[in-house]
Amino acid sequence: MNNPKELKYTEDHEWVRIEGDLAYVGITDHAQDALGDIVFVELPEAGRELERGEEASNIESVKAAAPVYAPLTGSIAVVNKGLDETPELLNQKPYDTFVFALKIKDANEIKNLLSSDDYDKILAAEKER
Repeated sequence: MNNPKELKYTEDHEWVRIEGDLAYVGITDHAQDALGDIVFVELPEAGRELERGEEASNIESVKAAAPVYAPLTGSIAVVNKGLDETPELLNQKPYDTFVFALKIKDANEIKNLLSSDDYDKILAAEKER
């Protein structure tokens, strides 16, 4: 799987794209592949305050449901309402399709996110199990 170098990642298989004081959050190619066909995305409410690691939304597939966690502390600034009609975009274009964007409260938390190389190491370790 190809994980774009310009993105940051979490151990929970979210990707993060930082644009100014916003952090756009989606699920990785690995996550969408493990979930299978995505049929529903529960979007968070705009304005909701979240702590890093707190459950922000849920994704349901034909196989399972999985939470999406806030990779940083902040408030929900944008939700991708297009996922209401076409949740399968997360399968088709996982790195082009965000679930929500957070207004970052503490930019120092960004250093806790993983680089593409570090995320690849986590995937390799999971594969060995």
